[in-house]
Order: sequence, then C-alpha cells, then structure tokens
Amino acid sequence: MDLSIAALLAQDGITNGAIYALLALALVMVFAVTRVILVPSGELLTIGALTLAAFDQGHVPGTVRLVAGAAVLAGVIEAVRRARRGEWRRALAGAALWAGIPLALAALAAWMGPRKLPLAAEVAMALALTGALGPLTWKIVFEPIADASVLVLLIVSLALHFLLSGLGLLFFGPEGSRTQPLASGTLQLGGGYTVSGQVVLMVASALVLSALFFLVFERTIAGKALRATAVNRIGARLVGIRPARTALLAYGCASLLGGLIGVLIAPVTTMYYDSGFIIGLKAFVAAIIGGLVSYPGTAIGALAVGLVESFASFWSGALKDAIVFSLLIPVLLLRSYVLPHVDAAEEEIDT
Repeated sequence: MDLSIAALLAQDGITNGAIYALLALALVMVFAVTRVILVPSGELLTIGALTLAAFDQGHVPGTVRLVAGAAVLAGVIEAVRRARRGEWRRALAGAALWAGIPLALAALAAWMGPRKLPLAAEVAMALALTGALGPLTWKIVFEPIADASVLVLLIVSLALHFLLSGLGLLFFGPEGSRTQPLASGTLQLGGGYTVSGQVVLMVASALVLSALFFLVFERTIAGKALRATAVNRIGARLVGIRPARTALLAYGCASLLGGLIGVLIAPVTTMYYDSGFIIGLKAFVAAIIGGLVSYPGTAIGALAVGLVESFASFWSGALKDAIVFSLLIPVLLLRSYVLPHVDAAEEEIDT
C-alpha cells in the first residue's frame, strides 16, 4: 500500500464515517430520551433514498401508501384513547391532527410524483415523508408501551425492523435504485487528489448538522428539554417537561436524519429495500463506542468505524464487516471492567 492508496482509503473512510455519525447521533438521541434502541433506523434511511429515487424516475413513491396507512391507524388510536377518557371533542381534534396532516402530505406527494418537479422540491418532499414516519411510528408502536422495560422495547424495535423491511419490499420492489447527484463537479486537493462534489456535500452535511445539534441542545428550550428527559425522566416531569412531547421530537429528528442520510447516499450507492440494515448496524457500533450517551464519543466512534471499514476492505473485502463488528468486543470488555454493575431490579427502580 502506497501513500496514494492510503489517501483514497482515508477519503472513503471519512465519507462513510460521516454517514455513520449522523445515523448514530439519531440512535443516541432516541435511546437517551425514550430508552428505545431504534433498530429500524436503517429502514428509515432506505425509505428516504428510495422515495427520492421514485420521484427522480417520475413515479409515485410507495412511501405515500405507507404514510397514509400509518396516518389512518394513528388517527384511530388517538381517537380511541381520547374517547375512553370521555374527551370527545379532543378525540376528534386529535384524530384530525394525527391523520389529517400526514394524509395531506401523502396527497401532495402523490400529485408531485409524475410531474418531475425541480430536484430541490423532490428532496424536500422525500424528507417530509420520511420525517413523518418517525412520529407516526412512536404513536402507533412505542407510546402504548413507553413504560416497558428496555428489553421489551428492544424486542418490539427488532420486530418493527422486520415489518418495515417487508413493507419496503412490498412498496418498492426488489430492484435497486440510484438518483442523480445532488452536487456536481470536483474539488482539487494537493498532490493531484480530487474529491467529488457529492462526497464534499456528505462530509459538510455531517459537520454542519453536528454543529447544529450542539447548538440546539445547548441554546434552545427544546434541546434542553430533550437533555433533561435523557438525564432523568421523573425529574423532567416534576419541572413541567412532558416526556411524550420530547419523545415525539426525538423520533421526528431521528426520522428526518434517516431520510437525509438516504438522500445523501442515494447518488453514490445503489439502494435496495434492505440496504439500510447493515448501515444501521455499523452506526450502532459507533453509538456503542460512544456509550449510547455521548455525542462527541459517538462521532469519534463513527469516524473510527468508517476508517477501519475502508482499510479492512483493502485487506479483505469479504471480512471487512466482520472486522468492523469485532470492534464491539474490546469496547464492551473495557466498559464491563470500568463501569459499575447495576442489577436489573435497581435499574427499573431508578427509571
């Protein structure tokens, strides 16, 4: 391996690490606020990419039917919940809110599909459709079991992954899709190295969004509410913060991040209905390196995962994924020795 090959591998590793960092940040945020390991985060990524690909081809994306069906189900659930409490007026208002807005969004997307609008409008609609799935998923699946144990939440999240993967096959089919680049041209670096505009956009998006997340969590009321809920759910309730609203915000941000990642990688990778799962697993490795609590640690872990994957692919393409996942072993062993052990019963009392 000479210096030029190492530079190319480092470029690929940084690019992949930027993608893993964004998805891992979404995983950490959802877990910190709701104790849910969002296993189907990769499916959200896939849905975002395939939705944009459908718009790019002049088709109505299958996401329209997925969002419409979830909206109707969420509206019914909200109406029944309010009706059981005797809140009939709020039942109708809640059903209209949960079903009406996503259905209007789906109708607009169905109208846009065959009309080939500008790329910016297609990207915005792909992000809106994917972003709507996060809150709908929380409303339908996780809100009724919000107080369950972490193990139960993990099992449900895993089942949701298989459900969304099957729905992806149903709505998008088994064929792969790729979109046109969002950024054209190349950037000339020293030594004769060139970087494509799409790669620059991916890395820049990761840097900008990471900085934006830092500012949101440090400077805004919503960000401080998310942090408070992550630190102590009971304490957050005592000071007037509603965990249900922070959970809704966390799922919305996570689904938007997933959709954005799908939009960014769709021009450089052929996406299939199940392509997001392996990306989600590698982002999970990065989140574990960060302890599922530290955003800077997660970003560093994502960069490490991207670089290890890139250089491992040069050594053995067949074993690169195994090498990446093997990073979990020393991390988990180190945390097992360093961190104090807590019994499950004590953990339930604390939460």
